[in-house]
Amino acid sequence: MSEKTVTLTRDVNAAIVPVGTKVVLMQGEQAHITQSLGGAYTVVVNGNMFRIEGRDADALGLEAQTQTPPATTGPVTLEALEKQVWESLKSCYDPEIPVNIVDLGLIYDCHLTPLGKETYKAEVKMTLTAPGCGMGSVLAQDVQNKLISLEPIDEADVELVWDPPWHQGMMTEAAKLQLGLM
Repeated sequence: MSEKTVTLTRDVNAAIVPVGTKVVLMQGEQAHITQSLGGAYTVVVNGNMFRIEGRDADALGLEAQTQTPPATTGPVTLEALEKQVWESLKSCYDPEIPVNIVDLGLIYDCHLTPLGKETYKAEVKMTLTAPGCGMGSVLAQDVQNKLISLEPIDEADVELVWDPPWHQGMMTEAAKLQLGLM
């Protein structure tokens, strides 16, 4: 989606970027959509940046987004599930940066533990581009929600860690290229 300005069609819950504080944007306000990635929208209203969940896209005059996890038939191998997990993580985006959190180098570890015959627990250690970013809990919840939406995942724990500190060298070459750092 290219950037565009819309009028909010209803009151909508949003999170202030980068602090993460929850607010309500009011019907009739002008919102400039700057990013539409990973099932969420980044908008600017009255000079401030906000994140709006895809399920609330109708407030932007758009069709609400639903995340449909890939259908599974029969038992899933651990290798196939790990691939699904990483693809799911690649659908999470920082609201200020148009690159997924995996390519940004924010995922330090992802481990799957069997809970039962065909169910698993996912444990993720991730960081943020800056320790003071208030969007950490929002991004961690996004990761958790996307992992739990995968059929074999019954539990998902996401831990924000700060060691080692994130730096641009942790980004993939594709991410650096996309952000003009190469």
